[in-house]
Formats: sequence, structure tokens, C-alpha cells
Amino acid sequence: MLQNMKKRMGIDFGSKKIGIALTDDGGTMAFPHEVVPNNNSFTQYVEKLVRERGIEEIIIGHSINNSGESNKIHEAVTQFITDITLAIGIPVHLEPEQYTTKAATQLQGKNDQVDAAAATLILESYLARQRPDSAFDSLNE
Repeated sequence: MLQNMKKRMGIDFGSKKIGIALTDDGGTMAFPHEVVPNNNSFTQYVEKLVRERGIEEIIIGHSINNSGESNKIHEAVTQFITDITLAIGIPVHLEPEQYTTKAATQLQGKNDQVDAAAATLILESYLARQRPDSAFDSLNE
């Protein structure tokens, strides 16, 4: 049994579009939710979704380049994290996201929901690391 399961939101933050994924009520599985424009109302949209869906944590793809350094979209992610933390005060975590959009495209083809699928992969990666029997645990020993 997973301990301390919470309803979570995954975000694939892009310069033009943002993919959203949500967990089930038990917080054990991630599902694509929708793709929304990256505009000035995104923070308010997330606030509303958090309230309506009972989200307890947000997981955002940590956008880094192949050298492990933050890229230009990460500056916008950092600002969003500050804004959303000040607005609603729930935990926000970064999860590596390299190649999630490419993987999502390979899984489902190129369509208007690929960013939501990428957000699902980001959220699933985070959930996998939270499981007590995670294969990631042995890597940290």
C-alpha cells in the first residue's frame, strides 16, 4: 500500500502550451487532463483546478538541457512556482522531464493532446519514485 497518497497535478510547462495531468483520487495513477494555452490566466486556472479537484501537490517538469543545466523555459517555471506557492501554498516539486514530449508523441502520435500525455509521464515518474518498492530506491543505496 502506498503511504501518504495525495491527489496530485502534473504539469508539462511549455512556452506556448501547458499540458496538465491529474492523479486518480487515491493518488496512485496519472491521467492526461488537458492542454491549455500558456498565458496570463494560467496561474488562476491552476488555482481553480486545485480547489475544484482537491489537489494536494503539484509536480512540474524540470526543464534542463542535455548538460544538466536549466534552459530558458525554466525561468518561467521558477516564476510560476513562486506565483502558485504564494497563491495557494501547496507543495510544488520538480521532476526531470527530458524527452517526455518525444516519448508521448511516440506513444500516441502527434496530436493536440501530446502535452497532456507528457505531463502524465512526468507525474507517473514522480509517483514511481514515491512508491516504497520503487526500483529507484535501490539506486540510492
